Amino acid sequence: MQHLSAQQVARLVDVPPGARPYYRALADAVRALVLDGRIPVRVRMPAERHLAGTLRVSRTTVTAAYDLLRERGYLESRQGSGSWTALPDPAVSADNPWLAVDDGGLIQMQAAAPPAPSALGEAMAAAVEDMPRYGMGNGYHALGLPELRERIAAHYTGRGLATRPEQIVVTTGSQHAIQLVLGVLTGPGDPVVVESPTYPHAIDAVRLRGARIVPVGVTHEGWQPDLVAAAMRQHAARLAYLMPDFQNPTGALMDDATRALLAGAARRCGTTLLVDETWSELALDDVPRTAPMAAFDTDGRVVSIGSASKLWWGGLRIGWIRTTAALARRMALHRAAADIASPVLEQLVVARLFDRLEETRAERRRALRASRDALVTALRARLPDWEFAVPRGGGTLWIRLGSGSAVSLAEAAAGHGVRLAPGPWFGLEGALEGYLRLPYTLPPQLLEEAVTRIAAAHRHGPVGPTRVPDSLSPMV
Repeated sequence: MQHLSAQQVARLVDVPPGARPYYRALADAVRALVLDGRIPVRVRMPAERHLAGTLRVSRTTVTAAYDLLRERGYLESRQGSGSWTALPDPAVSADNPWLAVDDGGLIQMQAAAPPAPSALGEAMAAAVEDMPRYGMGNGYHALGLPELRERIAAHYTGRGLATRPEQIVVTTGSQHAIQLVLGVLTGPGDPVVVESPTYPHAIDAVRLRGARIVPVGVTHEGWQPDLVAAAMRQHAARLAYLMPDFQNPTGALMDDATRALLAGAARRCGTTLLVDETWSELALDDVPRTAPMAAFDTDGRVVSIGSASKLWWGGLRIGWIRTTAALARRMALHRAAADIASPVLEQLVVARLFDRLEETRAERRRALRASRDALVTALRARLPDWEFAVPRGGGTLWIRLGSGSAVSLAEAAAGHGVRLAPGPWFGLEGALEGYLRLPYTLPPQLLEEAVTRIAAAHRHGPVGPTRVPDSLSPMV
């Protein structure tokens, strides 16, 4: 293992002699060096007494700095083996500079995006090692890398839905998948049924296509299948976009009976169901096992989409579509006008991550459950008049405010250092003004701090200049 001498560390750290407390300033300096790569991970640090002597401070001071680094996850130690640099687990660490704030210094409560799991580093290393043999080809796989399509198909088959690789199209994220399906199956003016509230960028995609949006209500208690069926029938809907697995933002989980009813209604109405399964792997509590919506399909009318973004990491930008083999080929041809094919390296990474799916699911479950419970506890303590149901999975709470406007609250919260996603972002024509979506994909400590600031904004209004939330900001 590479090691640094006390003299080398002393040259790298830049701690003003008058810094107080000195141990914290020393720990912050080492942390910054690790984060920017000037001190690599898994480098052995000098013994405490040697560094103390070189810096001309007490050994107690260096011991306190090392203790703080260990507490934050930037140092690991073993008796008899010394201490070496590390990076903290981003899922449980509030000391994550990428999660804590956005570029404007606000806690990011507008996005339900978890950090990467611990398996990502090894999967990336394995993918890079595999790249040379793929480099012998031209790199264009319009349907997706065969290796990844095989794993996705096997995963569907394992869930009880027999699937062949030729039924899979790998996309550049789930948003690309939505746009690709809309581009092939709908045209300007076509009616498209959309849940309300729903994923905002799905609304954006339907509008971009020029289709006509037909909203149908959903709550944390679920869907009313007769209303969904009536919307499809009365509007002769070309397509219906549904999110049956821990719906974003309500967290609702559709039972098998409702899935079967809606698949049957779509068949009778001639409507294609575009089923977004992005959150399907993130059950946090024991819930009844549900079948994929496509398991109730008898005529190729259910098109399913999935994504690596929630189970693994949004930065991979890999999603997929499951449909009939014939429609998959049509989509592969249609995508040529947009992106031709998805990046090979990211597809290889996701293929490796599928091999560790159970491990990652368990890791996500532990982290998200802890964050969900911390958020729920903090809200009940500080904002007891807010109403919400605790979802059994997914990553968000859908909250009904006791009073006031969610947009006004979001404006005030920006002045208190928190960026929020008000209810109207998730609906149409200014609806859902009394609702707010709060994600629990950040660490518990950061969520508790965010609730403290939100409560202050709720009580007192803006502090200093407010920043109006921009609906074009990254929001997932």
